[in-house]
Amino acid sequence: MHLPWDGLRRRQQGRLERAATLGLGRMVPAERVGQLLETVIEPGDRVCLEGNNQKQADFLARALAKVDPQRVHDLHLVQSVVALPEHVALFEQGIARELDFSFSGPQGTRLAALVGAGRIRINAIHTYLELFARYFVDLTPNVALIAAEAVDDEGNLYTGPNTEDTPAIVEATAFKNGIVIAQVNERRKTLPRVDIPAGWVNHVVVAPKPNYIEPLFTRDPAQISEIQVLMAMLVIKGIYAEYGVQSLNHGIGFDTAAIELLLPTYAASLGLKGKICTHWALNPHPALIPAIEAGFVQSVHSFGSELGMERYVAARPDVFFTGADGSLRSNRAFCQAAGHYACDLFIGSTLQIDLAGNSSTATKGRITGFGGAPNMGADARGRRHESAAWLKAGEEARQGAATMPRGRKLVVQMVETFREHMAPAFVERLDAWELAAPMGLANPPVMIYGDDVTHIVTEEGIANLLLCRDLAEREQAIRGVAGYTAVGLGRDRAKVEELRARGVIRRAEDLGIARRMATRDLLAARSVKDLVHASGGLYNPPSRFRNW
Repeated sequence: MHLPWDGLRRRQQGRLERAATLGLGRMVPAERVGQLLETVIEPGDRVCLEGNNQKQADFLARALAKVDPQRVHDLHLVQSVVALPEHVALFEQGIARELDFSFSGPQGTRLAALVGAGRIRINAIHTYLELFARYFVDLTPNVALIAAEAVDDEGNLYTGPNTEDTPAIVEATAFKNGIVIAQVNERRKTLPRVDIPAGWVNHVVVAPKPNYIEPLFTRDPAQISEIQVLMAMLVIKGIYAEYGVQSLNHGIGFDTAAIELLLPTYAASLGLKGKICTHWALNPHPALIPAIEAGFVQSVHSFGSELGMERYVAARPDVFFTGADGSLRSNRAFCQAAGHYACDLFIGSTLQIDLAGNSSTATKGRITGFGGAPNMGADARGRRHESAAWLKAGEEARQGAATMPRGRKLVVQMVETFREHMAPAFVERLDAWELAAPMGLANPPVMIYGDDVTHIVTEEGIANLLLCRDLAEREQAIRGVAGYTAVGLGRDRAKVEELRARGVIRRAEDLGIARRMATRDLLAARSVKDLVHASGGLYNPPSRFRNW
């Protein structure tokens, strides 16, 4: 017989009693947080240190990085994003040993070095939904360190516009008898809304300064090139218009920002208002402001918020999901589910694409992770509701074969043929193959598998992989848009021309797009200042984006 049946609860009570013995109750002074962590965290614990795409529990991260490694060590970190230097320092100091995560961004190079030195074990690079799901199965945190905007006198938390991962983390931890510790920016008598009930939180600390939030989705239109304008025109006319894409998700980057800024101009000139890009799973991108003001956008549900967009979001409650106080209610888990199941199209970018269309951002010397791309960029086999875009893509994929008909999600990879420092985006073999062994993985860390990709767009044109009859045609379609990379130069020119004649490959001229028309004059905003004007002064960009 398995006894006792309440071992986790007893363990939780033991942690809380140790803290209480030291006089550490619900509200903990900032200067005693290190002592609290050393008291309630045990060696080998699974710890979720909230690190999102934007919001960071940075005060708690710094405190954890300063604990005594003799008392707290060999932790198993489970968190979405490894973004802060302190996150990596935990492994360098021996405080943490294992990691399950989704994205690392600026810490990708340091992570790769730790893997090479054998200082860290990365069990998996997850997509967000996958990691959240495992919080409720086999990666449930023993301790969760989270960030919120404010706490009231009863201990309820208000997360503000950057709710992000917090609900998923807290629910998994609190209802499996774990310890939840929150850093907040301030204490208030009353809250605009209760996002996390007091009963789910064990300890709260008012941090010395507000938690860090990264303006991750802000792109200065001044940095958008004419090549990116051309590619955006190709996408709008060759994909969005042809499939009637209404529900979609855009990845991060100047390529997709260009699309957003061409909606009120180029897309409108094609008579596409009300026909494309009406419903979005997307953070409040500032580049979307002109399209919202032009009436293109009906609804936006967000993974997180974006610094400076608070007043604009509050003034457009018909578009965004907001509380009675006007502040955004973001939720990464729900928005990831929306992007996976409720959107007809995902368009994003990558660092490498191979001859089968597999792509990855895990390259030699850099393990950046994948974020939500594997969910957004995957055909949702469980989907059953129909839309015009889904049905058309499904019919193209079937190509008249006598099989059970079903729809298909559009998954688009949009890349220039050469990336920064003239690194080719197209390669014969992904670097991911060389990373599997040092990471202890049985399979190479692929971000989006080629059989999920439907279209590849470069400055050379569009390759519609749905229309390829076999893998050989698929390879030539990819080579046909790979430009002057080694992959592109290795094309079978006769086969590429045959594919072009069939419409598998389409150049700008095939779509009636004059390359000379692809200028920055088409952008609905050509600077951050233009975005402020478009918002009626409601958008307040972070200082680093102000140059006027």
